[in-house]
Amino acid sequence: MLLDHTSEDFEIVTVQSGDRSVRSRKFGEIFHPVVGPMAEAVGLHVRQQGLVERAARAGGRFVIWDVGLGAAANAIAVIEAFAGWADLRARIELHSFDLSDGALRFALAHANELGYLARHAVAVHSLIGQGAWAETPLQWRFHPGSFRETMPLAPAPHAILYDPYSPQSNPDMWTLDHFTRLHGCLFAELPCLLTNYTRSTAVRVTLLLAGFFVGRGHATGEKDETTIAANDLALLETPLGLDWLAGLRRSTNAAPLRAGISGPAAISPEDWSRLAAHPQFAG
Repeated sequence: MLLDHTSEDFEIVTVQSGDRSVRSRKFGEIFHPVVGPMAEAVGLHVRQQGLVERAARAGGRFVIWDVGLGAAANAIAVIEAFAGWADLRARIELHSFDLSDGALRFALAHANELGYLARHAVAVHSLIGQGAWAETPLQWRFHPGSFRETMPLAPAPHAILYDPYSPQSNPDMWTLDHFTRLHGCLFAELPCLLTNYTRSTAVRVTLLLAGFFVGRGHATGEKDETTIAANDLALLETPLGLDWLAGLRRSTNAAPLRAGISGPAAISPEDWSRLAAHPQFAG
């Protein structure tokens, strides 16, 4: 699940780029470390997904899921990407998910220090107070509560910005059961991309066994690559290939993530057989 907090759980920190960001004291994790909130949000999610271009091609309704609202850097990056596109022939729906708005309230109280949030204070106040905010062509909605319970209630997405706490801090958001449920919320006829900061072999195996196609994502910060997944192989620029699959035989961190099982492990023969039969590797 996405995690709840009080304001005492956070502090403002300066990351390597010199930008200011938020750190969870409870979990010792910095939101968007190294390059800063907006640089990572734009590079990892907005540009890599080609959100504006895809929305323009799709026309009509274009739905974006922001999983892990946190201090709203990903959401603000989306809002700024579509700012000034009043004539866009698409209705953009941005749906943010988190257990509570605790991190956002803390960030809003420190908006001037964070910079990116200060210029969108009206939108953030509306989201916190009313659960929604709108400005043509975008509508922003907040879904508080367990993501497991709220995701089936939201419209099927074209894009997922997947940014919860890490598997170590928030394991429930990374299990095979969880990603299988998430994949089940997608429509086969609605191409969808998911971007995420991890490059973990175990996470990639988990996504594949959950039904996703998986590829190598753009670099961010100190990571030379990240992970991108989709329900349509054609959406991936650099899908994982047979060479990657063969390497799993030697990996000690290739077992899919399952509830109640901790620590890295080699992939089992049963999971290997399922993975080798995945349509991504057929032929």
